[in-house]
Amino acid sequence: MSKTYFFCGIGGIGMSSIALYLKKLGARVKGSDRAFDMGRSQEMKKDLLKAGIELFPQDGSGVTKDIDLFVVTRAVEPTVPEIKKALDLGLEIKKRPQMLADIFHTYQGIAVAGTCGKTSVTAMINHILYKTGKDPVMINGGISLNKYHGDPISNLNFGKGDICVIEADESDKSLELYTPTVAIVNNLSLDHHSIEENAKLFEDFLHRATKGCVIGKDCPELKRVQVPAHVPVKFWSLKDKKADFYADKIVVRPGETTARINGITCTLPFMGAYNIGNALSALAACSFFGVSVQDGIKALKSYKGTKRRMQKLGTVNGITVYDDYAHNPEKIRAALSALKGLPGRIFAIYQPHGFIPTRLMKDDFIKVFESELDSKTYIFLADIFTVAGPIPDDIHTLTLVNGVKNPLKTKHLRYFSHRPDMIPELVRLTKPGDQIIVMGARDDSLTQLARDILTALKKAEE
Repeated sequence: MSKTYFFCGIGGIGMSSIALYLKKLGARVKGSDRAFDMGRSQEMKKDLLKAGIELFPQDGSGVTKDIDLFVVTRAVEPTVPEIKKALDLGLEIKKRPQMLADIFHTYQGIAVAGTCGKTSVTAMINHILYKTGKDPVMINGGISLNKYHGDPISNLNFGKGDICVIEADESDKSLELYTPTVAIVNNLSLDHHSIEENAKLFEDFLHRATKGCVIGKDCPELKRVQVPAHVPVKFWSLKDKKADFYADKIVVRPGETTARINGITCTLPFMGAYNIGNALSALAACSFFGVSVQDGIKALKSYKGTKRRMQKLGTVNGITVYDDYAHNPEKIRAALSALKGLPGRIFAIYQPHGFIPTRLMKDDFIKVFESELDSKTYIFLADIFTVAGPIPDDIHTLTLVNGVKNPLKTKHLRYFSHRPDMIPELVRLTKPGDQIIVMGARDDSLTQLARDILTALKKAEE
């Protein structure tokens, strides 16, 4: 007899992938999300309904005594009606990270950690293993643009093999729950926690690996992490020729990046040298399961990328619009670096995510804005995005703006209290050859903003 699960906050990218996995196993899956109730995340809602998952308003009406397990995400407060009702009914309650760990440990597990690139590397590993016949399970924190087994959305690949690849998230310290077969740490920077805290998390994580580890060699902060001695370790690098996986001759062109990886030419259909680094990490991980560099690179030829990871949405009158998840200083710098290799000016829109991380990384955000502003780079900033909780008075987007000392600040760094006001300004300022990138995390409406910019550019052209 199949079990019944209820997911409180099912619209989240991590929650939905687990819910879809259980549905594929034959379970009855129910859920709710206040984003659906507010009219947001409708594409995800449609896909979940299409998969046969039952959705309810987040008012407790879907929580019944026949539910075997109530799954909750940290994004939902304990005061919501559903959690109260689950407690009243005496239902078993489990948090999303523990649910993911339970699934992960039934497979040979590949867990991808690091403060940048987890989603992309997870998706690349999945694609390489899928194309080389190993058909893994992937439970990811982003949606792959490739489709697997005919499913409409690809934050889940419900493979039939014995390998499972996931993100190991340091933000909620859930990576402490995983004992991976292969552990990957690509980089280390200030994000959610101090560098010292993240270093300890990553070191302990690597030392729990049972078959091997993959480590990015170019990140200076990773020198804080003691390398495990009990399993083989493979390093990747864009700088050190002695690394196990090394890339050179990197060329970034509009819509693609090429490089030579261990002597073999590799082409990715999106921009950024950092994506070559992601590919090196993925190839290193897959090598522990018998995949050669040559076969891995061949598989990557058909890899389309991940939604909101330097995703090109369109070009109008020579002006190209990208959608990107960059939300910490290092990711913003990497995204802008990729675009600076192209002709034309850059118009970067960034919406900070969360008051706590913005406060934690305030100085680093200011440093990035100061260093990246130049005669060809404009940065438009929106209000800090949050979905819950009171608005503090000690941190604001203007705090970041006021901290910048770059002399171009007055004309090139602008704060918009009303985000849609950015659109007519972009139409007025941009010209053929320019690049527009929308950056920020966990707000589905950012993609719609990017699409609205394209629409406005088309209307202006008519």
